[in-house]
Amino acid sequence: MMNTVERFFRRYIFSTIGIIALFFAVNLLLVGMFFIIAYLNGVADSNFPIEDFSNHIIVEDGKLTADTQALDILHHADAWAMILNDDGTVIWEDGLPEKLPREYTATDIAMFSRWYLDDYPVNIWKRPDGLLVIGFIPGSIFNHYISTNTAYIWPLCIGIGVAFIINILLMVYLFVRNAHRVEKSMEPILNGIQTLSQGKAFHLEEKGELAEINAGLNRAGEYLIKKDNTRAEWIRGISHDVRTPLSIIFGYACEIEDNSDLPLSTRKQATAIRQKSEKLRTLIADLNLTTKLEYSMYPLKKKTINAVELARQVASEFLNELPEQYEIEIAEDSPGKLILLNGDNSLLYRMLSNLIGNSMVHNPNGCKITICVGLNVDTCLFDIRDTGCGIDDTRLTMLNNGTPISSTQEESNSTDHGLGLKIVRQIVKAHGGKIYFSSTVPHGLSVKIELPVNGKMLEWYK
Repeated sequence: MMNTVERFFRRYIFSTIGIIALFFAVNLLLVGMFFIIAYLNGVADSNFPIEDFSNHIIVEDGKLTADTQALDILHHADAWAMILNDDGTVIWEDGLPEKLPREYTATDIAMFSRWYLDDYPVNIWKRPDGLLVIGFIPGSIFNHYISTNTAYIWPLCIGIGVAFIINILLMVYLFVRNAHRVEKSMEPILNGIQTLSQGKAFHLEEKGELAEINAGLNRAGEYLIKKDNTRAEWIRGISHDVRTPLSIIFGYACEIEDNSDLPLSTRKQATAIRQKSEKLRTLIADLNLTTKLEYSMYPLKKKTINAVELARQVASEFLNELPEQYEIEIAEDSPGKLILLNGDNSLLYRMLSNLIGNSMVHNPNGCKITICVGLNVDTCLFDIRDTGCGIDDTRLTMLNNGTPISSTQEESNSTDHGLGLKIVRQIVKAHGGKIYFSSTVPHGLSVKIELPVNGKMLEWYK
């Protein structure tokens, strides 16, 4: 698998290098085309104001003379100048190097008129009395800007604009193409990992560049699913095997407990056996429920439920046998409004019961428990809060992060098996809701549950 990963990323690196090389080649081609066009259109000329310079060369007393402004222009450019008549003879010059001839044939003029005279870059201008030639220091042509003449500036601007647009389009295309290729290769793997994290089966096509990785993930997925199924089957099997003998033990314990002819000590022992049997029965039932919810094996029997009425039913059950140190009340955030839920009544009943029981178990000295029901646009809000001892910040953070903990209290003398909160979470998630734990003022715990009233799944926070 590592070799496969290495090959994939090696191809990716080589592809990137190839893209860079292609990008460089295209730019090199564009630059070459620009210089060819510049050569053909005379754009390679310097920014020397040759037309203006020519206008300052006048005839005085039958002789060509350059005025002061013309000489300043020439000397500022560190250039030389000459004028050739129709016969190719120099009839005027200024700064003309000694090594250059003073007479030229038509062939000579044709050769240097568009580029160089010997090693000197030149620029020419046609005058009524001949041909004006401006020469520059050898190798200096690239030190000058392009002529401001519109005939020259427009090809330059168009060339730069076209090159810029081509570069942008090329970069975007190559980037999108490369990103799409990587995304196409990795998307099935990421989807498979996401599906696996949800405990669901998946299968990846074992072909392409990452075939070995896909095959490895398939094997891992099959193993985990098989492991989870085995665990679920084991729990169901154990529950079924224990249920019958446990019922017999429970029945005999009840008979012994109710037999007044037996000694009191024997009847007390029978009471202890019955109580422990009840706890085992509750534990087995909770194990079955949490297993079914974990693997989406519990068939939700959804129907329309009155949220306020549901809260009252749960509170009434506790009030029938409520110890005197506890107090339970119902509060409505939206009095008079009908709040209807589409959910499984037994599960939602169990959810509220578990939270009330959690408050009672961890506050043996008593507390006030409030079940607040409210409506927020398209969600129903349950807030089960107590005035008990509360919870420390560390465990509060763990609860909101979804970290499994056995109890809301770090230490508890209760024999509670710790599945109550896990089942609450599973029920909330099965109904597409959210759950959040917080501390109350001045002390106590608040559990806020938000359930959709329209059946729309809410974003789940672990």
